[in-house]
Amino acid sequence: MEEVYFLTAGDARRLLFARGGARLNLDLRKTGRSWLITIEGNDFIFPDGTRVERSVIERVARDEGSVYFVKNGGVYKAAIAGEHYYKLVPTVPPTIEINGIRMHRTKDINPLQDTLNKVNTVKPKEGETVLDTCMGLGYTSIEAAKRGAYVITVEKDKSVIELARINPWSRELFQGGKIQIIHGDAFEVVKRFNDGSFDVIIHDPPRFSLAGHLYSGEFYEELFRILKPGGRLFHYVGNPGKKYRRKDLQKGVMERLRKAGFVGVRRAEEALGVVARKPEKRTK
Repeated sequence: MEEVYFLTAGDARRLLFARGGARLNLDLRKTGRSWLITIEGNDFIFPDGTRVERSVIERVARDEGSVYFVKNGGVYKAAIAGEHYYKLVPTVPPTIEINGIRMHRTKDINPLQDTLNKVNTVKPKEGETVLDTCMGLGYTSIEAAKRGAYVITVEKDKSVIELARINPWSRELFQGGKIQIIHGDAFEVVKRFNDGSFDVIIHDPPRFSLAGHLYSGEFYEELFRILKPGGRLFHYVGNPGKKYRRKDLQKGVMERLRKAGFVGVRRAEEALGVVARKPEKRTK
């Protein structure tokens, strides 16, 4: 497997100040491992022999909010420009930024703790089947799989899947066979599943303004249908203190979940969402 080395602005600055060489972590702090980078004249030499000019390292050092990687003898920004602009942001672990909007909470919390808060609301168990409706970088799916669950995850955006393939913290998504990735819109994908297919659903959609259909009563009815009796749901909504067009978005979500048949619907403050469950027997 070919080596890929990751660089942030901080890493680049450490190289620029080094004399003769430096040992750096080059996997975005995924491990505690370090690699030796040596210096010859104006070039920085990476462990696989790739030579990177000083001017390139200087450019990386100035780009505080991005991730770069060294692969196949070149240096690339972990970013994709298309209909939208996507890039990895060097939080630990990284998050994705789409048109300047971060996909994880990063203020006073890191994406890993954010993920744990969400997963801990429903506590997937060994042998259970989990649906992660909106994959992103896959941290939720990876955490559920670590707990022994089999996970099906859905991602609409090919660019997000591509960044997940680049991100070292997302590697477990594509290894080991406990996580199945479906490319598609969760609103349509859930219609393919049989009744009672899942023990747990973790629904972490984009903000309401970008994906209002994933907050709809129609979608919640499908989630109810595909959950097993007694199954658990976590629905990320966002900051409960914020209003969306003068409406309490979280309150509206809770009302629609109850209407779809869910019980035990309550706020999960630490995870900024709502938890609910499907009754063992649906009451008329």
